[in-house]
Amino acid sequence: MTQTEVKLSSVARLKEMVTALKRHGIIHGVSPAKLKFILEDLGPTYVKLGQIMSMRTDMLPKSYCNELAELRTDVKPMIYEEVLQVIASEYGFAAEEAFQEIDPVCIGSASIAQVHKAVLKDGKVVVLKVQRPGIYQMMERDIQLLKKAISLIKVLNINVGDIDFRMFIDEMWATAQQEMNFIAEANYIKEFTDLNAGVKYIAFPLIERQLCTPRVLVMEYIDGVQIDNLDKLHALGYDLNEIGIKLAENYVKQIVDDGLFHADPHPGNIFIRDGKIVWLDLGMVGKINNRDRLMLKKIILAIVQHDIEGLKEVFLLLDTIKGRVNHTRLYEDIESLLARYGDLDLSELHFGQILEEVKEVLNFHQISLPTGFTILGRGVITIEGVLAVCCPKVNFIQIMANHVSGKFLSELDARQELVSAGLSLYGFTKNSLELPVQFSNILKMAMRGQAKINIDLSSADEPVRQADMIMDKLVLSILSAAFLIGASLVCMTSITPRLLGIPVISLIGYLIALLMAGWLTAKIIRNRRKRR
Repeated sequence: MTQTEVKLSSVARLKEMVTALKRHGIIHGVSPAKLKFILEDLGPTYVKLGQIMSMRTDMLPKSYCNELAELRTDVKPMIYEEVLQVIASEYGFAAEEAFQEIDPVCIGSASIAQVHKAVLKDGKVVVLKVQRPGIYQMMERDIQLLKKAISLIKVLNINVGDIDFRMFIDEMWATAQQEMNFIAEANYIKEFTDLNAGVKYIAFPLIERQLCTPRVLVMEYIDGVQIDNLDKLHALGYDLNEIGIKLAENYVKQIVDDGLFHADPHPGNIFIRDGKIVWLDLGMVGKINNRDRLMLKKIILAIVQHDIEGLKEVFLLLDTIKGRVNHTRLYEDIESLLARYGDLDLSELHFGQILEEVKEVLNFHQISLPTGFTILGRGVITIEGVLAVCCPKVNFIQIMANHVSGKFLSELDARQELVSAGLSLYGFTKNSLELPVQFSNILKMAMRGQAKINIDLSSADEPVRQADMIMDKLVLSILSAAFLIGASLVCMTSITPRLLGIPVISLIGYLIALLMAGWLTAKIIRNRRKRR
């Protein structure tokens, strides 16, 4: 495509975007539902961006994220000839040389790629994921146009709250670029496989590495049963409760132990085959580093034990504090948050929901959770939704709490009293051993200017007013003394002009000091008379 054609295409696309924005009345503001409809109207590229946006609860209000999470990316599939052209372009030779057979009817079609069942020359059945031709260039163009369109929001003074759409676009474009690189996805599958090599009930598709390129991904075909196909799983003799426990335990392992977790664990990405849970579609993953995983463990245990001080301590140690912290208000907000769950058993708690509420509290106090936590929140909500459908008796946070506190999978069926007793014992031991660490944390907070003493005075208006008056008098006394001393020092010099042998500037200093002293004396006498 020539440069002129690119410009014409961009102009046409920009007109299409402006028309869509006018059609939805963007001049009157952008509500969650309106944003969703606009993205759907703009086509699959923007639908994909909307799905990525829905995971960034740290950057977008919860109401927007919930609305955008309902977006679907099913789109009209490419024609079979286009698929063959992409394969030939990537391999440098015709698809027939690499595959014995390719099913011309796709299994699934989304905005970035579509999937076909195929057979290799050695008879192995595989899945062929082929990227749409020109999708990268199309999304890149749309991103640039979207940035220009967003400039209109400022020019037209459209009310969108505190949302920084430009920052959103940059973040989402980086995520979309990662998802469009199929080599990165192949590498993630390999990493997940290695990390779970010792887990007998977990599997991932085998990758045909020699046939993978940035735009073509070839992997093992999983002939299994989708996890929400309950009737078929029952017919095959599976224990859904056991599946749920293993699924939750493995997802906890991905988060807490490995720091690499599936970011989109919806039912279509989880299959059951030969007694194993098989994870699919690892284009979008979340990462949590070692330090943040330790923070996460402390947050989990503090929530389970309703430890207000412990939770506040973790939040104050985050490196994402943007302003001055109101410690009293933060304590009260955490107390209120945990109080809402105080009467509930561990089995009734939902970690995804709690994590979202924690984010809201921290956002109010200008504290952000690490980036990995924001993606984690949406992932946990999704996995808890899967568990609610296939095995409602399995509780994710209970398994997570047991995992973090050192319990094993075989202990998950113990009575609630034993779970609570174990957590209490752990908490006692932890608090005893962490006294030196807490002292170290206090020193760190002091060095960062966050350590302070909070004095909460009830009906404290009068004491505060009296303190202000005392400070005013003290300042005036110091200034009066300064003028008196300064004037006396000037008298010892030969400075001119002079009056009655005294420098004029000294006389002015004496006069100011005398007036201040007189005002303070009169003020003190009046106050004493009032008290009588």
